[in-house]
Amino acid sequence: MLATVWAAAVVFARPYTFHGSLIEPPAPAPDFALSDQNGNPFRLSDQNGSIVLMFFGYTTCPDVCPATLAQLKQVRADLGRDADAVRVVLVTVDPGRDTAEQLRDYLSGFDPAFIGLTGSFEQLDIVYRSYGVYQAIPQLRPGYTVEHTDRIYVIDAKGNLRLTYTTDTASGEIAGDVRELLKGN
Repeated sequence: MLATVWAAAVVFARPYTFHGSLIEPPAPAPDFALSDQNGNPFRLSDQNGSIVLMFFGYTTCPDVCPATLAQLKQVRADLGRDADAVRVVLVTVDPGRDTAEQLRDYLSGFDPAFIGLTGSFEQLDIVYRSYGVYQAIPQLRPGYTVEHTDRIYVIDAKGNLRLTYTTDTASGEIAGDVRELLKGN
């Protein structure tokens, strides 16, 4: 009996283990200002108090971007009521095609709460460099694809960059990590 109590105490006393790549110590997330899919200004620092799941992608992506957005939709579903404290943000890597209207139409097919951001290439390039995002359009031709970093960045409620995930991380693992961050850990 005593061994069972001791074993349970050890299990419950362990610190939480995050599933993504943990940034330790947490680093302030580089702030930026862009426009959202409704033409409104969006400043990252205005999201303090919420967890931000940020992904860099584009609306005509044939594979990784729609799969990642479907995954983030599942994360929000897994979170239930806690989803209200989470902002899912797509920053375009294709500002030539991803207008506010294009982002709005595209994201509404996943979750109307998702936020799509765009701006001039110069504005976006600052954000890409701040987050170490690779973005390249090999050749402008009809149906072109954009090469880009495909990681999910997690910014905690205090505005710190805390985790990154590969896009194949399970939605349940991301949701568990977000719940832990919502506890202030």
